Amino acid sequence: MSPSPVASATTLVVKVGSSLVTNDGRGLDGAAIARWAAQIAQLRALGKRCVLVSSGAIAEGMQRLGWTKRPHAIHEQQAAAAVGQMGLVQCYEDCFRKHGLVTAQVLLTHADMADRQRYLNARSTLLTLLGLGVIPVINENDTVVTDEIKFGDNDTLGALVANLVEADALIILTDQAGLFEADPRKVPGAKLILERAADDAALESMAGGTGSALARGGMLTKVQAARRAARSGAHTVIAPGREEDVLLRIARGERLGTLLTAGTMPLAARKQWLADHLNVGGRLRLDPGAVKALCSGGRSLLPIGVTDVAGEFVRGEVVACIDAQGREIARGLANYSAAETRQIMRKPSSEIEAILGYVDAPELIHRDNLVLL
Repeated sequence: MSPSPVASATTLVVKVGSSLVTNDGRGLDGAAIARWAAQIAQLRALGKRCVLVSSGAIAEGMQRLGWTKRPHAIHEQQAAAAVGQMGLVQCYEDCFRKHGLVTAQVLLTHADMADRQRYLNARSTLLTLLGLGVIPVINENDTVVTDEIKFGDNDTLGALVANLVEADALIILTDQAGLFEADPRKVPGAKLILERAADDAALESMAGGTGSALARGGMLTKVQAARRAARSGAHTVIAPGREEDVLLRIARGERLGTLLTAGTMPLAARKQWLADHLNVGGRLRLDPGAVKALCSGGRSLLPIGVTDVAGEFVRGEVVACIDAQGREIARGLANYSAAETRQIMRKPSSEIEAILGYVDAPELIHRDNLVLL
């Protein structure tokens, strides 16, 4: 088998899960973190730029607070994250310092990605850090987020960071050997998937649930993260984190775990930002003609092609476009509010001014502000 395309990657995003950075939930596994720091130091010596997305803050906080079960109350999770983040960052700082490397802590929320200015600020900061040879250590800002603005898991966060810095590869380290055709814990003899296209629709049905009480993401979130990372041209490797020198071997092109390849050209930066939205302000149901115009004709969305409006959104907010079966096909920036859209839907653009008393644009979503999914 030929070497993995990851061998040519110059910018890597490495995501490490909770089960790998902790001793089964009993505090941080300093020895494991030291091994990853040593490998990343060697990758830096080879001229590769590395970003680390690490779970473990809440698990470390639970250990420090003497809790044996993950709390359900959001304020208790936030408190555990605040306590645990101190130990997590200190451990990474100590381990990387031994190799002469400087680290930086970056905490993100979905709100940082949803706001265009904050998105660009985060991108500029990360690219500057990488240019300085610093290792950014990124985590979701669990101390302040609520369920409405959570990424949901660090697999998703890893993919968004890969998009943000236009990484060549996303490496997701897990406690499994990779992605199997069925859950190997339930189906003995299930085969490991060595390589697939990240947009292969069959992958989601193969992915199982969450593997441990501490982790929030399972194989499904990793498959979805790979699909998201592929939008900016990044390949994804789901690999066994406890394998010796796993990062170095993957970077050399060795086939470990599951490779999910990006088969499309990277999206332009503005459209990538649109695609990265996890939450949308509303949903527009389109008729078959509008779906065809968007998907095949590269056209803008006109009011006449909208059959239903769900949710309440304002002008300039990101909305989802769905077909008659409810499948999301695109998303973009709305030129009119939800209330206005309900008035002009199913109407030709020439009637907008007569209905609303003004016309901002003939399109409901201009093609320059629309991305197909």
